[in-house]
Amino acid sequence: MHDILVLYYSRYGATEAMAREVCQGVDSVRGMASRLRTVPPVSAVSEAAESPVPASGPPYVTTDDLAQCAGIVMGSPTRFGNMSAALKHFLDTTGSDWIKGTLSGKPAGVFTSTSTLHGGAETTLLTMVIPLLHHGMLYVGLPYSEEKLSTTTTGGSLYGATHVTWSRNPDTLSDDEKYLARALGKRVATIAGKLAA
Repeated sequence: MHDILVLYYSRYGATEAMAREVCQGVDSVRGMASRLRTVPPVSAVSEAAESPVPASGPPYVTTDDLAQCAGIVMGSPTRFGNMSAALKHFLDTTGSDWIKGTLSGKPAGVFTSTSTLHGGAETTLLTMVIPLLHHGMLYVGLPYSEEKLSTTTTGGSLYGATHVTWSRNPDTLSDDEKYLARALGKRVATIAGKLAA
């Protein structure tokens, strides 16, 4: 079995709901298993530190997760057209992995959630891709051969999976959003499997 790291930050549950759909897509590929991880929130007080184990949900990511994965699908809520500070903070600590080439040649995909249709989802996806490209990862988007990209009236982008909450219940994904999140997980896992072979 090869693991695909599904790494996310979620404050209100929407990005976590997407991450769980991505995991289903990964797990649908023979020989692949999802490894769900999150990052701790960033405190405005620099002396504060999060417990090394979260109170609930998946464990916090470690650099061992990076070394042990065959690919990554990474998600964040949209913050002014950018990834969350918590996810960016984790990525900023991966310099030693960049030097070692830990992630080089592995496939990566990205996903995001936002409260409005034009809330910066695609720019958020692109901001997440930049550090992954610096790590030498192979960016995997969602091609237009995924028919739902052409018919969805909710989330979805060729850059990655997206979700629009419309400022309502954040973890209620539309059927199209679920489908596209799963398709992204499946695509990254399939490519990782081909590269591993």
